[in-house]
Amino acid sequence: MKDLNGKKVAILATNGFEESELKEPMNALKNAGAEVHIVSENSGTIKGWKDGNWSNEYSVDKTLNDVSETDYNALVLPGGVINPDTLRRNDDAVRFVKSFFTSKKPVAAICHAPWLLAEADVLQGRKVTSYNSIKKDLVNAGAQWEDSEVVVDEGLVTSRNPNDLPAFNAKLIEEVYEGKHEMQTA
Repeated sequence: MKDLNGKKVAILATNGFEESELKEPMNALKNAGAEVHIVSENSGTIKGWKDGNWSNEYSVDKTLNDVSETDYNALVLPGGVINPDTLRRNDDAVRFVKSFFTSKKPVAAICHAPWLLAEADVLQGRKVTSYNSIKKDLVNAGAQWEDSEVVVDEGLVTSRNPNDLPAFNAKLIEEVYEGKHEMQTA
């Protein structure tokens, strides 16, 4: 297990995130020693989605107005359908995502979360995977899509769905441990 002591990771989410895709990476990062903040549009709590229904609430640690990419070593984007679809319409969220690529920091996105990557215009020529229903969106944004459990491309980690979380979490921790990647560009 890689030691992530001293590393800070933001998880960007809003209501309607797939609960396991926030909870499991958050716990894996914390267990590896990282400090993890849930960042959202508004303060208070955000509500997860599980098995086709609303689920548990999670406390927001910081709002987009309170943070900068310079505060963090990496970014995690959980999926669900509602969560990334809402966030990709928020200019501050899109700028926050893009800033991690500009600074060459690791970014991990699972399921429908790569919609945010398409909106941030950071997929040109990048190898990714996602939930299969958004494949065409990502290809149209310039990505090289493949149907794999986890795809890593110079600090960008993507996976398809909650079944891929063990592989996603392992690669996420590895990329955060490695730090900046010179080829991680916007």
